[in-house]
Amino acid sequence: EIFNHFLVQEFITDDYKIALQAVFDKAFRGEETENFVFPLITKGGARIEMLLNATPRRDEQENIIGVIGIGQDITSRLAQEKEFTKLIDSANAPIFGVDTQGFVNVWNQCAMQLVGYSTEEVYVKC
Repeated sequence: EIFNHFLVQEFITDDYKIALQAVFDKAFRGEETENFVFPLITKGGARIEMLLNATPRRDEQENIIGVIGIGQDITSRLAQEKEFTKLIDSANAPIFGVDTQGFVNVWNQCAMQLVGYSTEEVYVKC
């Protein structure tokens, strides 16, 4: 059913058509794209979140003849991350996180109340 249909124009939400087309255009120029997240609408009308890696498809002479897209449904992972964020934010203990360079990247409500710095202030100070 999907063959000979335009993927971007027919199956992608309007707010992602330009960005996804840009990923494909990069692949047509020989450049790969990793970890591009976009929504895809199923035949039944459900929205799923996809993680896409796109690479040029080449023939025997190394001419680019299309794009190979490898996608992964990350809908449930994103939902779990939202729940995890809510759990951290609502905990009645101060919770903070730092990245590998020492910059604050997690700062919950309890930490904010205890120390007095808002999330925005802590991130800006970094």
